[in-house]
Amino acid sequence: MALLLSAGMAYVIGSLPFGFWLAKARGIDIQKVGSGNIGATNVLRALGPRAAVPVLIMDILKGFVGAALAAQISRATGGNPSLAAVIGGLAAFAGHNWSFLLGFRGGRGVATGAGAALYVLPYGVLLGVTVLVAVVFVTRYVSLGSILAAASVAAYALAVPFPPERRIFALAAASVIIYKHRPNIGRLLSGTESKFGQRIGSAKTPPAGDGHV
Repeated sequence: MALLLSAGMAYVIGSLPFGFWLAKARGIDIQKVGSGNIGATNVLRALGPRAAVPVLIMDILKGFVGAALAAQISRATGGNPSLAAVIGGLAAFAGHNWSFLLGFRGGRGVATGAGAALYVLPYGVLLGVTVLVAVVFVTRYVSLGSILAAASVAAYALAVPFPPERRIFALAAASVIIYKHRPNIGRLLSGTESKFGQRIGSAKTPPAGDGHV
């Protein structure tokens, strides 16, 4: 029961659409701009870094708090904190991607997944961030960096002797992130993907880049 309760709480935390709310406060429906996603990358393209940075931080915190809260509840009730952290982290990740407050729409989970991984696989996050920064620096494609970062964390979890639930976390989160980047993969292959730093207008134009996080 405690595990189900903590998972539900983590899902609600993950569902809090900070990118949507911040954009709405500035008179913009972020779901009608660019990709329509609520993540920091779409907010960056629509509103610039002063709006995107707080969204990024809050989305990361959603994942971390979801995992940490579940672990603490499990520890207090005599459960398995490691398993609870994984379930809580995945629940927060799911909440960001499929928020009940937005008709089960959301972002792509990179930032919230990274936040959960900070608790579950902290050194994996360091590897993922390094890959992300390096790829974006060289190519200026946030989508490519996000995909390769997710894949690198999954590979790290498989290469290091972690408990099975932590490996499942990494594989599940990476699979969802890569799956949700299908449109970006198509544009990368066709050479039409937008690069980091490009801004978009108020019309919903998918080629202008997606809210990857």
